Amino acid sequence: MNTFIYILISTFIISLVSLVGVFTLSLKAKYLKRILLSLVSLSAGALIGGAFLHLIPESLEKESGLNLFIIVLIGFTIFFLIEKLLHWRHCHLNKCTIHTFTQMNLIGDGIHNFIDGLIIAASFVADIRLGIVTGLAVALHEIPQEIGDFGVLVYGGYKKSKALFLNFICALTAVIGGVIGYFLSSYSESVLFFLLPFAAGGFIYIAASDLMPEMRKETSLKKLLINFGIFILGILIMYLVKFLGVE
Repeated sequence: MNTFIYILISTFIISLVSLVGVFTLSLKAKYLKRILLSLVSLSAGALIGGAFLHLIPESLEKESGLNLFIIVLIGFTIFFLIEKLLHWRHCHLNKCTIHTFTQMNLIGDGIHNFIDGLIIAASFVADIRLGIVTGLAVALHEIPQEIGDFGVLVYGGYKKSKALFLNFICALTAVIGGVIGYFLSSYSESVLFFLLPFAAGGFIYIAASDLMPEMRKETSLKKLLINFGIFILGILIMYLVKFLGVE
């Protein structure tokens, strides 16, 4: 089996992780509604943890200059602009059944999955065994984020089946990243230098501007503290993944 086939299989399997939300399909609507804000909190923590514990540190390994943080700011600003354009396009008549933060989350997750594909491709090109280990590691760290992403989509107005479908389509950008990474392996480091901090800026914006304000809407102090704990759990999971060397 050649390297390209390994990359295709690995990135497709990782895309299937996005279907982890299928386990919630059997839940009754009232039970799912109870846990949705907790899933949003988990997603917010995973995004913040992913940005500060994974994407920015990985970027620093490639470039430690001021340019890196400028790209983070560019990512933050561009995601703000995208959200404002989406809101103007879909919600300017105050009729917004699907919240814009769902599209923002899909865009951010798509970029993240694309980066994962590039990393997996680079690993397989370097060594097949390294590629397999990297693919497994990426799949493991995707699980908590994909669970949270599914919750964000449902919380934002999508039906469960539509949320699963969109999450899977978004996850397939890992395959695209893998294919592009394979054919442009000699340029992949340059691409990652820009995309890693750019995605970090987007993650910070989505978590801080969209998801955390939803957490703040909780009026029960007990539930607020529980969701805050789940938010911290999302960060801790990303820290644990980093501590265990899962990249």
